[in-house]
Amino acid sequence: MAGPVDATPVVEAQKRADPELKNVIEFLRGKNGPKVRRGILNGKRVDYFKGKTAVRTLLSPQYQKLKKVPVVKDEEEAKALMVKLLPFAFFLRTDRPTLATPPPPGTPKPLQLAPQQSFDPLSYYTWFYDGSPLYTILGGFAMVVIMLAGVMFPLWPVKLRIGVWYLSIGALCLIGLFIALAIVRLIFWCLTVVSMKRAIWIYPNLFEDVGFFDSFKPGWAYDEPKKKKKKRVPGTSSSKSSKKSVDGPVDTVPSATASGTESAPVSDVSGLRSRQAATIEEIDDDEI
Repeated sequence: MAGPVDATPVVEAQKRADPELKNVIEFLRGKNGPKVRRGILNGKRVDYFKGKTAVRTLLSPQYQKLKKVPVVKDEEEAKALMVKLLPFAFFLRTDRPTLATPPPPGTPKPLQLAPQQSFDPLSYYTWFYDGSPLYTILGGFAMVVIMLAGVMFPLWPVKLRIGVWYLSIGALCLIGLFIALAIVRLIFWCLTVVSMKRAIWIYPNLFEDVGFFDSFKPGWAYDEPKKKKKKRVPGTSSSKSSKKSVDGPVDTVPSATASGTESAPVSDVSGLRSRQAATIEEIDDDEI
């Protein structure tokens, strides 16, 4: 994780934090924390988040279930807690400079440290804390053990090697069955497209972001096309009555009312027609 020119003060500042504040940081850096984005700071990839997402995270039910953390009841207390965390340099405020040539979509955004470190819900903050080092140590130790076990596979007992072989064959069969199912459902969909008015998908949720068992529910469903929502521009009306009133003969419009107020001239009616035509063209351009 990228840091300032001298990273030692950052580490020392993090060590001075109270246990309750460290618990808050562990929560924010965990899976229930604010959504992080990828950026580039000082030539290194970093994680950063927006201030208002951290405020919402502190107001979430997951945070309220925690113990040994400061109590947060409303948005003002959440902002005050973020201000209290900022001096310990677990995260620092960064800015996204405006570039002459914007980077392609999906690529990390360039960042730079803000000269004034303060908390603002609309600003961005970069993490200088990667979580508890215990998990990093345990993960590294597990990787070493797995690599040694793989290298020493010829020295394993015969029964253990046979069991691993059966497990690998079973895993390959499951993968092959999944691929075959995907091919069969695609062929069936193609047949229904040609022979029926509405195509049918077998296991329509197979590739959706759902649980394992939910991927096979329901067994089949019609292929419903996604409907595009049309944008409506304020000031326009789709009723036939308004259209008839505009397209009707201009001669029927009276020149004056009994009170002496003049009605809209013919030029205003023609201008209304042109404005309506321009509005319809703008809607078509937006939909394209």
